[in-house]
Amino acid sequence: MDKKLLSINSHKKPNHIAIIMDGNGRWAKKKGMQRVFGHRNALKAIRESADTASDLGIEYLTLYAFSTENWNRPKLEVEALMNLLIINLQKELPEFIRKNVKVNAIGNTENLPKRAQKVLNNVIEKTKNNTKITLTFALSYGSREEIVNAIRNISKKVVNNEIEIEKIDNNIINNHLYTFNLPDVDLMIRTSGEQRISNFLLWQMAYAEFYFTDLLWPDFRKEHLYDAILDYQNRERRFGKTSEQIETNE
Repeated sequence: MDKKLLSINSHKKPNHIAIIMDGNGRWAKKKGMQRVFGHRNALKAIRESADTASDLGIEYLTLYAFSTENWNRPKLEVEALMNLLIINLQKELPEFIRKNVKVNAIGNTENLPKRAQKVLNNVIEKTKNNTKITLTFALSYGSREEIVNAIRNISKKVVNNEIEIEKIDNNIINNHLYTFNLPDVDLMIRTSGEQRISNFLLWQMAYAEFYFTDLLWPDFRKEHLYDAILDYQNRERRFGKTSEQIETNE
């Protein structure tokens, strides 16, 4: 059995891992290919990450698949990404069902092409009762837009006397985010050597641990996820408390 796997403490696993899957274009460029070649070869990394997380008993995995800013990329690349989304969701649906994976999506998915919306909604519906792991795809997602929308919706409810201003708290805000059905992120992984969070889950990562790797996303495999989790388990998560308080459970 893998030594890294044996080193993972089953009692200190992150409950929710989020990944910024970065480096597809650079991976393709290094091979003298167009960017879409990198996107096509990212599927194995997605599949292996989801399978590994599921096998480890991690309940939530969220993947940053397409941001609101990605709409500004060249039209042909965007079209290729949308086609890959449709093809791969259809292809993976039987596996999602067999492996008990619940598929979820966050973001302004109404901006996706109608065909992509239809396929995505079908996969979500067909897997809604699965329980082993929730695999969330962030699609047409931007955290600032998410927070602005939440503020607007809460404000409307205040005006309509559905919510009292004094009652607005973390729970009310959480319930108006795309991620209302997800817990906060424990561990955020970003590939490709970039060290920023790029408008991803700003509210939900308030106390997340960050792990950055130079590895390009298409090369990411289970041993690399093990590395991230082992690094996470060596961190002291204090949530504003002191080390002494953590040690004494005060």
